[in-house]
Amino acid sequence: MELTIKNNKKIKNTAILLISTALILITIIIHLNYPLIFLQSPSLYSSSYRQNSSVIHAGGDINKTDDHEKCDIFTGEWVRNADAPYYTNTTCWAIHEQNNCIKYGRPDLDFLKWRWKPNGCELPVLNPYRFLDMARGKKMAFVGDSVGRNHVQSMICLLSRVEYPIDVSTTSDDHFRRLSYVNYNFTLAYFWTPFLVRFEERDPDGPAHTGLFNLYLDESDESWASQIDGFDYLVLNAGHWFPRTTVYYENRHIVGCRYCKLPNVTEYPMAYGYRYAFRTAFKAINERKNFSGVTLLRTFAPAHFENGMWNEGGDCPRRRPYRSNEKTLEGDNLDMYVIQSEELKAAQKEGKKEFRLLDTTQAMLLRPDGHPSRYGHWPDQNVTFYNDCVHWCLPGPIDSWADFLAHIIKMEARRTSAERLFQR
Repeated sequence: MELTIKNNKKIKNTAILLISTALILITIIIHLNYPLIFLQSPSLYSSSYRQNSSVIHAGGDINKTDDHEKCDIFTGEWVRNADAPYYTNTTCWAIHEQNNCIKYGRPDLDFLKWRWKPNGCELPVLNPYRFLDMARGKKMAFVGDSVGRNHVQSMICLLSRVEYPIDVSTTSDDHFRRLSYVNYNFTLAYFWTPFLVRFEERDPDGPAHTGLFNLYLDESDESWASQIDGFDYLVLNAGHWFPRTTVYYENRHIVGCRYCKLPNVTEYPMAYGYRYAFRTAFKAINERKNFSGVTLLRTFAPAHFENGMWNEGGDCPRRRPYRSNEKTLEGDNLDMYVIQSEELKAAQKEGKKEFRLLDTTQAMLLRPDGHPSRYGHWPDQNVTFYNDCVHWCLPGPIDSWADFLAHIIKMEARRTSAERLFQR
């Protein structure tokens, strides 16, 4: 009888040990193999992690037919992704109302089921655990217009499966926020600056009834430039405000304008102010003594208005991505992309700071289906709204920017590690 009891105890202890081991292994597997499974509607969201999925979720090295270092992750196609999206408007509080397309009744949901596939390699979908591990102890700031804020909200939602940040901002102004991921000592900040350079509103109406702005092209906007000391990464963007009517200043004197209709003021194309603004912004970064981080230029993401611009009744009615052979970068979009690329190269040649390219232009040119359009508000709201074909639905195609960002940060970590080994 005593022997039987001892045997039963051994069996019980062995079972407890096996169960504990299994639970630890399951925890490790979940930690390393994103996405987490908590999404709700099986008709829209994945209810299980598909082992046969073509998506690479591990967040590890890029797999390529030859040297993955030579893979251009920014050139490719949008392909089907049955596992997306990875959060919803009910599981993430960070979605701005104007980007909350599902809440406001967008009926088609196919735009959620795509991922970016580079030509010749696979770009891993963001693993939020590994991203936060890479970002541990670091600071990242997004500097730019409201599409930059759109990007920040996407990041918050994608990382929310691991942790929500707390607001540690030193101001109540929503244009300038600092968020802390306490368990990772990671700071995520957003500094709003629509022109990158100092600006002021000259006339709230202006000749085009969209406002008239003074741009001081040789003066950086200190609301962001004075705040970047100590940051490890800057993600810089600008573009959608530059078509507005503007007066250009240099050395505090008017040198020209864009469609300002002021007497005796020379008309300049939008490209003049755009180039000068990036040159000034990059100069401010290069000359910032206490900034030693890496600046990522997030290139212009084109709008997709058809049958008129935003204030002319234009809309973005398409409901599927373009193929790469169906759409060409042209006109102002091409000019802006070329200017950004040229000014980035010029800043890199100075060799004072580290600059990298985060090229979202081709990928987003192919996504006319990803904008809120009229689904950023209730149809019966008694306010004036325009169809929004500039910003991006959340969840939506902008979530792929996190995949680009994670890859670049990983490559930076490898480069830094290699440099340290070389210096030993």
